[in-house]
Amino acid sequence: MGEMELAELLHLVGRRLRHGYVRRLVPLGLNPGQARALWALAGADRPLRMVQLAEQLRIVPRSLTPVVDALEEAGLVRREVDPANRRSTLVVLTAEGHARYERARDARRQAGEDLFAVLSGEQREQLGGLLSLVDEQFRVGRE
Repeated sequence: MGEMELAELLHLVGRRLRHGYVRRLVPLGLNPGQARALWALAGADRPLRMVQLAEQLRIVPRSLTPVVDALEEAGLVRREVDPANRRSTLVVLTAEGHARYERARDARRQAGEDLFAVLSGEQREQLGGLLSLVDEQFRVGRE
């Protein structure tokens, strides 16, 4: 198998994984951008300023506004004035937002389990090790 073929195969499998995940997000009332925002907020040790959340998501702050608006309207986050800087807005994950994040995380895990169900446990472990090796080389070479 040539390098281009391997890259193409990895791309196709990645697309299948994303599509399976997106399908599972729909019943949760989330799109991928909203799920990523919940993921970032749940992983932070404190509420994030809008600009910090945008940086984590690698988007410009104005692109984040409609995402936060939709999450706030759904009761998953709330905006608060940052006591450390009154001109900044904090995005705070609500209890319902944390619960929805947990369900989105489960949806992602289930999408992966379904996609890789054709592999044995040993094969999944081997594939995970190989992908981790490739990822580690990339991270070490780029940092």
